[in-house]
Amino acid sequence: MPIPSMRALQAPDPASPLRMIELPRPAPGPGQVLVRIKASGVNPLDLKIRAAAAAHARHPLPNILGIDMAGTVEAAGPGVTRFKAGDAVFGMVGGVGGHQGTLAEFAAVDADLLALKPAGLDMRAAAALPLIFITAWEGLVDRAQVKSGERVLVHGGAGGVGHMAVQLAKARGAEIFATEGAERRGLVESQGATFIDRTEDVATYVAAHTGGDGFDVIYDTAGGPTLDASFQAVRPYGGRVVSCLGWGTHALAPLSFRAASYAGVFTLLPLLTGKGRAHHGDILAAAASLADAGQLKPQLDGQHYTLQTADAAHDAINQRRAQGKVVIEIGK
Repeated sequence: MPIPSMRALQAPDPASPLRMIELPRPAPGPGQVLVRIKASGVNPLDLKIRAAAAAHARHPLPNILGIDMAGTVEAAGPGVTRFKAGDAVFGMVGGVGGHQGTLAEFAAVDADLLALKPAGLDMRAAAALPLIFITAWEGLVDRAQVKSGERVLVHGGAGGVGHMAVQLAKARGAEIFATEGAERRGLVESQGATFIDRTEDVATYVAAHTGGDGFDVIYDTAGGPTLDASFQAVRPYGGRVVSCLGWGTHALAPLSFRAASYAGVFTLLPLLTGKGRAHHGDILAAAASLADAGQLKPQLDGQHYTLQTADAAHDAINQRRAQGKVVIEIGK
């Protein structure tokens, strides 16, 4: 009896186009489900891995890229009771740590990493959510524990993680402000945030929007000087700064003098270590509830891509032509 196969896209090396290959279709092991992938969300990290510029992701080339996906369960492995064949699911399931990526027709994935797809979103929209929403949640909810009525500033509020953080903070009853370039003001305001031009002086916008008190919570998605500015803009006595790009060298004195706190977010840890995976599934279940309540919607790029045009999808991100999350559609 022939072994079932599948198509996948492999990144062979930093200088080469993605290459279509054929592999044996994986079988789900204990605690896993086999998913027929319908759509694969593209993240900037995928491009860094492809360029061999993301050692922290531990995904050496040649390899299959793709971290996020949405699809349908084909079969459940031993011990899996939460999902059954035919369930529509989504998750952040591979593409780092040597785990097979989602630019493939099938993947055997840890069931703990999955949640049922939001009923109100199609596969393409659902595949755009996992990494950016989990990153937003881990910062705002797990680390900062944002509360209703607090002033929340999101740096990069129209970006992938940023626009998720804006929507999540709004759903939790916060008053939201977001820095961005002037050309993206409309998107920031359409999501219910007060726009702050990213070129504006910190003291000026802190005075204008908080009366000089500072923001209760600041989510930095840019790193570098933006994180330094966050330490100056946070409220004294209990203000919290979180960052998903806090990888540089920073002076903590402005933060310390405010008796405020800082926390970093590294969303890849459960995939890289195997610890905390069930929490990712729980976070995505919360995302599905918010989406079905009309409180969460990813901003998608208007161009449609397939496995055959995946290189063009990556080019759109590299050349900054994408207007929202890029998603590669794999099957109907």
